[in-house]
Amino acid sequence: MTTTLPTTLRLGTRRSELATTQSTWVADRLRELGHQVELVEIVTEGDTNLAPMTTIGGTGVFAAAIRQALLRDEVDIAVHSLKDLPVAPEPGLVIAAIPVREDPRDVLVARDGLTLGEIPAGGVIGTGSTRRAAQINALGLGVEVRGIRGNVGTRMARIDSGECDAVVLARAGLARLGLLDRATEVIDPLQMLPAPGQGALAIECRESDTALVEALRAIDDADTRAATTAERALLQTLEAGCSAPVGALAEVAEEEDGRLVISLRAFVGTLDGSLELRRSWVGPYDTPEQVGRGLAAVLLEDGAADAVRKPAGPSQPSPERRTEVPNATEREK
Repeated sequence: MTTTLPTTLRLGTRRSELATTQSTWVADRLRELGHQVELVEIVTEGDTNLAPMTTIGGTGVFAAAIRQALLRDEVDIAVHSLKDLPVAPEPGLVIAAIPVREDPRDVLVARDGLTLGEIPAGGVIGTGSTRRAAQINALGLGVEVRGIRGNVGTRMARIDSGECDAVVLARAGLARLGLLDRATEVIDPLQMLPAPGQGALAIECRESDTALVEALRAIDDADTRAATTAERALLQTLEAGCSAPVGALAEVAEEEDGRLVISLRAFVGTLDGSLELRRSWVGPYDTPEQVGRGLAAVLLEDGAADAVRKPAGPSQPSPERRTEVPNATEREK
């Protein structure tokens, strides 16, 4: 157990431009609080292996090397994109802070300023995400979804080269890189729900470094933590990894009587678009895990298991397509 802070905090980050930008943002918040911080670059398998995510391990492929550096005491803090972090806790480590979340929606970056609905039949949309591919295919637009990997710049270059008519990216990443002007459409979550945790950062450290855990609480955002906890509880209950075709978005809302609640929406589907489940759930602000587990139970009852546990394979559609379930109370009626 370490009860004193190091003179300089070593912050581990992936070396990509987006990762270092995110880590620098966290470092600047800590510097504003009076801490000295240095960035330590770490290469992960996800950075060097550009094979499809489902073939190189999916869940945790970006986080594993940084977590090992933490456990070996090579760094003091790790900054992750929360959507890339496995839902199962890592023994010896703790997510000490989840700062204020960026806009979690996806965006389209397309040639000629096109929106999603304007891409002609047979057009090519690039994405390395099964979640995005499943939702695009479920829209029935008649486009081809092509698997691509690489950093933000590499993926957008596929448009300039003519390989793709458009790519789908996280709005948060473009915002952090100062590239929002490249987006031709912010995609409505009614069409495409983001990945659980998208737009949020997770700041992890060793559980035994109690002084550091306490110091990092200063940049934790309660609403962001509550919302993303609900999203990740849903993912964990579904037994789905971060590469599965699951979308989720939780928002904090205030009821008429002043009570805070969490409103959670989720999507589960098959890659070919033959199964599309969209459900919602509302529950108390102070029990976000129960909100996530409640909605996951609805999805599993409605046929989600095959889709999330075999994301690359064919799945049979659910025998019935229910309307959305607005909240627990209405479902019990």
